[in-house]
Amino acid sequence: MKLLIFSLFLSFSAFAQLPETDVWLFKIEKKANKYTYTNPLNITQRLGYDNQPTFTADGKSILYVCIDSSKQADIYQYNISKKTGINITKSDVSEYSPTILPNGLGFSAVVVEKDSSQRVWEFNFNGKFNKISHKGTDSIGYHTWLNDDTLLYYKLTDPHSLRILNVKTNEDVWLCDFPTRAFKKIGNSSQFIYAIKDSINTEFRIYNSALRESKAYTTYASLNEDFIWHHELGLIKSENSDLMNYNEQTKNWELLFSFTSLGIKKITRFVFDAKTKQLAIVSNL
Repeated sequence: MKLLIFSLFLSFSAFAQLPETDVWLFKIEKKANKYTYTNPLNITQRLGYDNQPTFTADGKSILYVCIDSSKQADIYQYNISKKTGINITKSDVSEYSPTILPNGLGFSAVVVEKDSSQRVWEFNFNGKFNKISHKGTDSIGYHTWLNDDTLLYYKLTDPHSLRILNVKTNEDVWLCDFPTRAFKKIGNSSQFIYAIKDSINTEFRIYNSALRESKAYTTYASLNEDFIWHHELGLIKSENSDLMNYNEQTKNWELLFSFTSLGIKKITRFVFDAKTKQLAIVSNL
């Protein structure tokens, strides 16, 4: 299991192997039923790994992962109005994938502990540790919350798998093997979207938690793993320097945004704020 842990996180102990990534921030406007972006700003313009952004619920700040020359992964908070970023965890373990908790009172993160265990920890917004979400579950690569009690997570099995964990009852249900690292809840429903990779395609599927039923949604001939579910636009994925939107009516993928003119070549993660007024993307240099 230790070998799987290091393969997923690109061997974070070897800092030189990490990709050079930056977080960009944009304002989003909607005119004539069309979204456009303005005010591009590279908020982490430096050498090193800056990745995995998420907006706080009020849209006033962004939580993201920063690894600098100390080789330590910490959660930083970027204040959008002040244009400043600070380290809020300052710990002696490494935190990844900050995710706002369902109750809105803090955030969770995948933590690589001193013995190389990888579990989900919960923090207050000031970065103070609160608790481990489920002490009995290790080897977590990525995660998202479906509700207060239910964690959807990517487990570092062989092969890697996607699982649904009830942190109260300890029920842990296998969903699929070979999942993408992205999987998203669909609004306030009991559904979420996930994807499975083969050697050529990515198949997107929608799972109904109430019915415990999975249905195929669409496919894309690419192994790029990053996508979101937008409350109005539905499924959006990244592909090189573009964001693509799946049109349910035409069954076609359509260009939503292109960032080629900014010199962005590959988008590896992206997220909108709750009101679709802002967009953060990660540029893999």
